[in-house]
Amino acid sequence: MDKARVVSPSRQAKGQIAHASGCMAEDAVCRDYLDRGYALVETRWRGKSGEIDLILRCGDEYVFVEVKKSAQHSVAVERIEYRQVERILSAAAEFCAGLASGTLTPMRFDAASVDQIGRVRIIENAFGLT
Repeated sequence: MDKARVVSPSRQAKGQIAHASGCMAEDAVCRDYLDRGYALVETRWRGKSGEIDLILRCGDEYVFVEVKKSAQHSVAVERIEYRQVERILSAAAEFCAGLASGTLTPMRFDAASVDQIGRVRIIENAFGLT
């Protein structure tokens, strides 16, 4: 009898799965904000400083959102490291530099997590900045 061979996914396939999973998490978070009356400005905005997953607007305030997906919300949020926060802040300043009000633009930085069953949790002003 031939033994069944278990073939593990290639590195490329794993990357494609992770990318698709991340996009689905960003979509779920975006829907949550839209349902609460926010306007979507950009998704996966990339500047010289880095990438911002979601940029939304509520009135005059711009909301920059970092989205993480993991089996548990706490694990997802813990994966946001100091260096990543610095890149997000720099990228947000770069984005706002192109707006009429520049870096005087009212802004907030949120962290959003999506767990293994698709529940969304948002931490407003996650970086402690006002």
